[in-house]
Amino acid sequence: MNRAWMDRFIDTIEWIAAGFVGIVALNIFIGVLLRNTFNYSIPDAFDIGRMLLGILIFWGIAATSYRGGHITVDLVWANVGPKYQRMIDVFATLVLLFVVAVQTWTLFDKVRTTYNDNVLTFDMHMPTWPFFAIAWAGDGAAVLLIAIRTYRLIFHPEDIHDAKVKTVE
Repeated sequence: MNRAWMDRFIDTIEWIAAGFVGIVALNIFIGVLLRNTFNYSIPDAFDIGRMLLGILIFWGIAATSYRGGHITVDLVWANVGPKYQRMIDVFATLVLLFVVAVQTWTLFDKVRTTYNDNVLTFDMHMPTWPFFAIAWAGDGAAVLLIAIRTYRLIFHPEDIHDAKVKTVE
């Protein structure tokens, strides 16, 4: 697989996640501004806000999973040599890949049931399944990025962007 293509894909996922941070912040800012200035509440602001936060969480998982920016406990990792550090990294990434893949599978079921049950927002009666589908796409992106990270950890550890991965000679 072409490295430049993978890097562009990774960067695109991170930009999408950053875009959702901006959308959530804008939603909160406009909601507070309208409520405090004009005593007006956006219809379904709460429902839309919580669903946007869900989307942000799943796209955030995608962004942090590849870079290794999630919370880790490196007590054992820090006290072993580079060969074992790489083995620990590969094992941990494989476990993460499995967990997020199962999570993606179950989240798809939530998208499907939300669509089939025609779940709507309270005020404007908007269907909620598109929000769940966008969150699911973020989770799917996380699976792809973790798979890329696993591939790179095994075959090209020098291509990993976080500082803790070292090449084994």
